[in-house]
Amino acid sequence: MVSQLLTRVMAALCRLAPHLQICRSIWHKPDDLLKNELVQRHIKRVIDEQKCISSRLDGGQVTESDRRALNLRLAEVCKLVKAFERAQLAFRELTEIQTLLHNSRAEDQQMLVLLREEHEELSRRAEKLNKELIETLVPADDLDSRSVILEVAAGRTTGGDICQQFTREMFDMYQGFISYKHWDFELFNYTPADYGGLHHAAVRISGGSVYRWLRFEGGTHRVQRIPEVGLSSRMQRIHTGTMTVIVLPQPRDVDIHIASKDLRIDTFRSRGAGGQSVNTTDSAVRAVHLPTGTVAECQQFRSQLQNRDAALRVLRARLYQSIMGRQTAQTHAARRQQVGTRSQSERIRTYNFSQDRVTDHRIGYVTRDIKEFMRGGEALEEVLRLLQENHEREALLKLVQNIS
Repeated sequence: MVSQLLTRVMAALCRLAPHLQICRSIWHKPDDLLKNELVQRHIKRVIDEQKCISSRLDGGQVTESDRRALNLRLAEVCKLVKAFERAQLAFRELTEIQTLLHNSRAEDQQMLVLLREEHEELSRRAEKLNKELIETLVPADDLDSRSVILEVAAGRTTGGDICQQFTREMFDMYQGFISYKHWDFELFNYTPADYGGLHHAAVRISGGSVYRWLRFEGGTHRVQRIPEVGLSSRMQRIHTGTMTVIVLPQPRDVDIHIASKDLRIDTFRSRGAGGQSVNTTDSAVRAVHLPTGTVAECQQFRSQLQNRDAALRVLRARLYQSIMGRQTAQTHAARRQQVGTRSQSERIRTYNFSQDRVTDHRIGYVTRDIKEFMRGGEALEEVLRLLQENHEREALLKLVQNIS
């Protein structure tokens, strides 16, 4: 009863986190989560399961097919048990150092310095092992390793040039992050706007764990600044604008099959900023999925075949996202009542140039030096890592609650 009450209190605090700025401080340390009664009970179940499987295999009265299945499951639970044992060992060593520090004499400065250095190193190691344990406890997402289709689109507000300029900066930021992570990308569409802005762009990004890193970027991003160029710059006051990021895991061909009778391919001439033609042939391609009305187009290449292939890839990704959305709608409905929708109609992050501050509203994360953040290097990687960890903690709590 007490653990259920505690869970409800923690959930309520996390719902209030965007206003109270406390959710991150509560969940920041992995060992806090591992002290949760339900998590500890789940780990104990896995340890007991390891002993039970080992006992059955040692007993010898197991069919060959059962033995193969048991060995596969034993490999899974052993991985978790070993991660738990490493974390427990680091915790015991850290406790011993803390005891030595507490009992050391103040005049023995050299010993205190050595103990403090050892304590810092063990603290970092214990935190790292606890994070690895949480990752092992949470089932891997099949989509994590997928390539993605990433789209950026300017919002529609008064003074649209602010949104368009911000959209171009966001696109540049993601290009910087792609370079930082040594990923590959293929540009599908790039529609520039006036004053160096951007209406819309779409790219395919491939590499190691791309969706795992970028999945939380999808949503509405808000900018607050005094514009330097464009019509809004004449007013010399802080303006607010938005842009949208869409991140679609790219399906494998086996995931989405589009029958030829359900597909319409239109061709047209590529057009650039201001409406001028980019070339004089009908090389641009628009792919329409007739049953759903889903549309994707590409005009980035001079070859109609290349544009067709790219448009179909975007179309498959959008259809895949739509199908996945319908399948998980019922599950998300109950969660939305507790923590909000976090949909793309809600801002997920604010970039305040006037105050040199970036705020991620989902985890209450605040960082300074906005120019460094917009380069798409370590600063962006840090907030994405924290979002991953927050997601894993939530997934683990949901897992152990369902099991119990």
